[in-house]
Amino acid sequence: MPQDLTWDNAEEIGILLSQAHPEVAPLNLQFPDLRRYVVELAEFNDDATRADDSKLKAIQAAWHEEFQDRTQD
Repeated sequence: MPQDLTWDNAEEIGILLSQAHPEVAPLNLQFPDLRRYVVELAEFNDDATRADDSKLKAIQAAWHEEFQDRTQD
């Protein structure tokens, strides 16, 4: 996984968010909260204002996929 993640690394960010917040259902998050979770990741190194809705949706979808994999046994 890259050490310096940017908004373009949706899959990697989704994995990290799933690990950092296993109790959170990502589809229930508002984009401001999702943006804050991403920016708080130690591996994240990008301008917080660069995220647009399409980037946030991609991250949310990647995180949701990880969430589903973990919660569906």
